[in-house]
Amino acid sequence: MTVRDSQRAKVYDAEQLVRGVFDRADEHNIRTVELYGSHLTLPIERRFASVESVQSYVDRVLELNWIRAQWVRAAVPVRVRPRAGTTAAHYETAEGVLAVPLYSGATAWALRELVILHELAHHLESDPAAAAPHGPEFCGRYLELVDGVVGPEAALLLRATMLGCGARLG
Repeated sequence: MTVRDSQRAKVYDAEQLVRGVFDRADEHNIRTVELYGSHLTLPIERRFASVESVQSYVDRVLELNWIRAQWVRAAVPVRVRPRAGTTAAHYETAEGVLAVPLYSGATAWALRELVILHELAHHLESDPAAAAPHGPEFCGRYLELVDGVVGPEAALLLRATMLGCGARLG
């Protein structure tokens, strides 16, 4: 039996909004944003040029001591491969494969840190059959990754946006 993924649209909506904030910050070279009356200085979100650079990043993230200490599945390697479609990245649980679309025209929307950390949050799930793919536990794991790897400001923005979109966090 599969667990219903009732939060998928809410999580994706929040991510799209957050990616837009980061895109505008990069485009206008303005790193400070206002969030509920507080000013946040956004960290730089890493972008990638190739499957090989994503693979190197994934390997380095999974080798971080705090990630290894927190999630048993961090010791399980992930293989990154290009994805033929351009609309979504995805994680293949059975094979431990992160499939990422490369370029669509002049854009490489998925070759960015927030997308890769999202997929790694799927990889780190200890019991994929028992958990909703984008449920509260996933959201909690994803936020911890963003907080520890990108920075607490990015995690705060993502957390507030997820809550604003109606996602429950674990």
